[in-house]
This record gives sequence, C-alpha cells and structure tokens, in this order.
Amino acid sequence: MAGDAFAASRRLFEQVAADLTGPDTAAMTHSQLEDMLGAAMREVTRSLFQDHLRLRALTEVRVADVVDVRGVERTRIERGRTRILGTVFGKVTATRIAYRGTGVADLHPADAVLNMPGGMYSQGVAKLAAIEAARGSFAEATQRVNALTGAGVGYRQVLELAVDAAADIDAFYDALVPAPCTTQTLQVLSVDGKGVVTRPETLREATAKAAAAKGGNKLDTRLSSGEKNGRKRMATLGTVYDAEPAVRGVDDVIADPDRAGGEVDPERRKGPKARSTWLCGSVEDTAAEVVKAVFDQAESRDPGHTRTWVALVDGAPHQIDLINEQAAARGVAVHIVIDIIHVLEYLWGAAHALHATGDKTIEAWVARAGRTILAGGAAVVAEQITGAATAAGISAGKNKGIDDAVAYLTNKADYLRYDTALAAGWPIATGIIEGACRHLVKDRLDITGARWGLAGAEAVLKLRALRSNGDFDAYWTWHEDQEFTRNHQSRYRVAA
Repeated sequence: MAGDAFAASRRLFEQVAADLTGPDTAAMTHSQLEDMLGAAMREVTRSLFQDHLRLRALTEVRVADVVDVRGVERTRIERGRTRILGTVFGKVTATRIAYRGTGVADLHPADAVLNMPGGMYSQGVAKLAAIEAARGSFAEATQRVNALTGAGVGYRQVLELAVDAAADIDAFYDALVPAPCTTQTLQVLSVDGKGVVTRPETLREATAKAAAAKGGNKLDTRLSSGEKNGRKRMATLGTVYDAEPAVRGVDDVIADPDRAGGEVDPERRKGPKARSTWLCGSVEDTAAEVVKAVFDQAESRDPGHTRTWVALVDGAPHQIDLINEQAAARGVAVHIVIDIIHVLEYLWGAAHALHATGDKTIEAWVARAGRTILAGGAAVVAEQITGAATAAGISAGKNKGIDDAVAYLTNKADYLRYDTALAAGWPIATGIIEGACRHLVKDRLDITGARWGLAGAEAVLKLRALRSNGDFDAYWTWHEDQEFTRNHQSRYRVAA
C-alpha cells in the first residue's frame, strides 16, 4: 500500500526530470532554471505531503475510549472528515476519523498526532509570518510569506499569525532557567520608553484626554508649528544583563582638554561588557508592569540578592520612583546611576548660554565640567554654572539652558556619584537600552505612515525582543508544545 501511496508524487517528479531533458530547458539561464525548479519542486513536495496524509488516512485505526476533558465519551465515528492545512509547500487536505457524541464537539485524535494548528495555517507558515512581521511591514511580510510558500496568506491572516505566535513569550521567559553567575558579576537593569503611533482607540486615557482637550489641530493635513500629534502610546522597554566589573577613572571616559600638546593621552580602559542580555518590551503594559518584569528577571538570576545590582536610567523621575519601589518591596539594594550622556547634554545647554556662537572654547568647557562631575563634583559644577551666569549678567530663571542644568545637577546629585561607580567598575551609560529603543521600536514600529493597533504592536515588539535575545528557535519549540496542550491535550481526559 505504501508503494502505491506516493504514485502521484512520483509522476510529478518524473515529469520535472523529463522537462529538464527537453529543448526548452536546454536554452534556460541558471536563474531561469532556479525559478522553474523552485516552483516545480515545491509542487512535488506538496504532493509528497498530500500523499503522506492520504496514507495516514488509509491506515488510521479506530481508537477505543475517546473521552473529552469533561468525561463525555465519543461513541460514534465518521470516517472521511477533511480539513485544509496551508503548509509552507502549499495547501493540502487532511482526512481523518471524527469521533462524535450527542450535543458535544467532535474530536479528532489524528489531529493531535500531527499537532494540527487551531487555524488553517501550519506552524511552519506561522513561524515564517512571525519572523517576517517582526522584520518589516505586514504588507511586506505577506508578500514574502506568499513568495516563499505559495500558501496564499492574506494581510490580516499574517497579522493574526504574528499575534498568536507571540502569545507564549512571557510564559517562556517565566519558565527559562538563567545561566549561573558568580557573586562578583554585576547585574545591570535599565528601563526606557519610546512613543508608538497608535490608533485613537488604543491611546491611554491620559493621552486621549490631552489630545481631546487641544480641540484639534489647526490644519487638516499636517501639524502647524508647535503642535503635537497627541496620538502616541508609550512603549516601555526593559533590559537585564550581566557584566564583570571594569574599574576606570575620569581619563578613561573624557580626555583632559588641558593636557600639554606634547603629552600622549593614556590608553583608555574599556567599561564593563554586557553579556547574557535579556530584553523585554510592551505597548500594552504600564511602565510599572514592565519594571516589575525587569525585577522578576533580575531576581530569577540572583534570588539571594548576593550580587551587586546597578540600575541605569536617563533621569526620568517616574522611572526612578518605580525602581525604588520595586527594590524596597523585594528588599534588594539597587544602585541607581544616571546615564552620563544625558548629563553632558545638560552641560551643553548651559555652555551654549554662557559662550558666544562659534566660541571654540566651548568644547573644553564642557569637557572640564564633565570631568569634574565624573570625579564626584556635580554640586561643584552647579555652583560654577551659577557663578558664571551671574558674572555674565544672567539672572536665575532667565535662561532655560542654565536653569535646567543647575536644577538637574542639584536634584539628581544622589544618582551622579560617578566616582563611586567608576571605582567599583560599574557601567555609567545606557547604551544597551538606548540601542534597544532604536532597534525594537524605531526601526519597525516607527516606520513612515504606520498607525498601530494594540495587539499588532505588542506582538511585533515582543517578537523583536525575543529575536534580539537570540531565543527565537528555543521559544518556537516551546511554543509548539504549548499549542499542542491548548489545541489537543486539553480537550481529552487524562488517564489516571
């Protein structure tokens, strides 16, 4: 029986082989041969898949005692029940026995053996849709999936496949066992946010109210000067990574602008190098929920709180408050450090107010001030800026650049102890999370013209984070197991 089962596929293959001996293919270029064989052999493979399913149908044996999860037995069968499956080779038809009962849904044990999906498309198509949807627009993903598979998937179906593909990511990370580390290894946490243009109905309540309060924009087709969209929902991203301490000094971060011309700059020591980086992100969850997830990940790596925890932030008060709340709730000491790059931006704002346009000494001024801050002198620099402003006749409250810099250095002093951080070998820049904001959000969710629904944005963000973590293949194996449990195992009574 098995020999006859693949007769149709064998005839297709023989036809392809015969075509390759004909005069038409003899005149083809190699790329034309690639196109011809790609299409022809995909059909051969689809036929093999179909013939195999047909063989399974012919050899399927009735199963005794088919009972659903509620204990209702299926006492009747119906042979020849069919369903369509869209595979990476094309559509095939699966024929199997349906087990029937009165007033209950039919069961198909053969579907469980094949781990059939809940919808029409195979896990292979779903996997490809998830990869392509995370990489480019849904329109491009649809074109790509159909070009590679011939599955005939529509735009909305690709979106739904991507959403379903991301459904188990949170649970996957909850179950993941982190790699062991020594107590000397730093544990670094960081959180940041990035706005995503979403449809009006998906805006958070505060954003929607603020947009409505504006009374609309002046023009219909574009924004006027000073107007804001009021159409973004904040995506919050978090990261946890391990790093070995790397002790540094001021000279390793900012070169001395007053070094004599003949002196050679000392070789700069590099900062801590991130490894075992874990990224997460959500448009749906609040910042508090994402920060909690970050702490959950950190605590799973260091449940005994024996390592040094460092939190890198950009200075946003809400982020700092959330980190302090989680640290207090869990009884863990977290050293919060504000990104030095953000501090330097405030210095540049003050520098432009204190120097004439084109003054070439401005770079040296910023470097000196930055070095003083790195040495633990944030309060000293605040006093220097205030004194320089007074000397220049600039009163308090009259220049935003100066006022903001002084207020920042004064109010954030507890988080600007770079002398302590450098001596302990801690990182002092948020490059990991800043890069994540660009890669996970801006490069995909911020593409021109995109207006996101909540489910699609959430799925794409989680899938991109999953791929950045290098966990996609491991996750997909785990996801297929969860699909088996949902679609099949949960429908049957488990034998005692």
